[in-house]
Amino acid sequence: MTKRLITPLSGRVFFFLNACLLLESSLTHCFTNKSRKKVMAEEETELSDKQKKEIAKWFLLNAPAGEIQYVAKDLKSVLNNDDVYDEAASEAFPVYNKSHMICLEMPGRFGDVLVTSYGELQGNEYLDPKTAQVAIVDHVKQVCTEVRPASDEELPTPYVEEYRCALEAEMLKYVGEAYPKGSCSVYCINGKDVEGPGYDFELVAVISAARLSPQNFCTGSWQSIWKIECKDDIQVLELKGKFQVGAHYFEEGNVQLDAKHECRDSTMFQSPDDSAIAIASLIRHHETEYLASLEASYLNLPDATFKDLRRKLPVTRTLFPWHSTSQFSLTREISKELGIGK
Repeated sequence: MTKRLITPLSGRVFFFLNACLLLESSLTHCFTNKSRKKVMAEEETELSDKQKKEIAKWFLLNAPAGEIQYVAKDLKSVLNNDDVYDEAASEAFPVYNKSHMICLEMPGRFGDVLVTSYGELQGNEYLDPKTAQVAIVDHVKQVCTEVRPASDEELPTPYVEEYRCALEAEMLKYVGEAYPKGSCSVYCINGKDVEGPGYDFELVAVISAARLSPQNFCTGSWQSIWKIECKDDIQVLELKGKFQVGAHYFEEGNVQLDAKHECRDSTMFQSPDDSAIAIASLIRHHETEYLASLEASYLNLPDATFKDLRRKLPVTRTLFPWHSTSQFSLTREISKELGIGK
């Protein structure tokens, strides 16, 4: 049997159209003639360009990881209006790219840059702390078009940079082991002007990993955000973590996973290297623990979750006697009803 790639939009559009047809049928039977004419008049009213744009944005923003270009291609064909599509795409793509923390290759062999709100400077410019470069991004095409050196005002002080750089080095080791196709960056989001001990500052470590295989009808993504408050006065590092896991399987169907989790922890504020090792160890512990809990829940799906979805008893409220099925005979029941053999 030949298998065809069905994009997420196509499935949703067909579902939506079928739902509309069923709704229209129900309305036809439920309303009086006067109400029916009113409903038909409303149905014949064409959507405004603003309404079309908002609907298009919804589809784009809800596209699974790595599939927005497929959705955009179908939307452009369905809308048949370049102005509406361009406006929707220009508003939706930046939000989508930042929420999924996509990774783009920078020209000039500078490496990759993560598109995140934490590295956003102005316009379409995004800081890459590892290389101290600023990438100019085309959101709709999802490419990095230019690179420029970051200015001193866009970078933290040497004191803060020592902590940031040490943490990034440990995070790169961890991500390389745990997420083969993952990327990470560490940003200073508060107190980047701190010159020395005695003041607080805040770092954020982000991890983004995606495994995209649309030819095999599946995609998956992982994003984690770790905010680290460095409180010098009480010599404590407070961590707040947020995880988001997404998966999409769409071979002859449409199954999606969207799981989120939050956690907290703390450790002592030490030297840059010791603090980085302690933070990376805590991050590794919490993420490994969460992944293990996800795996355990999947192992319980057949025995627990799926059983809970089914009716425990038939509508007769009586268990079927599997041990004695001989008492049921279709031929005997039909003969009895028809009076045959009497």
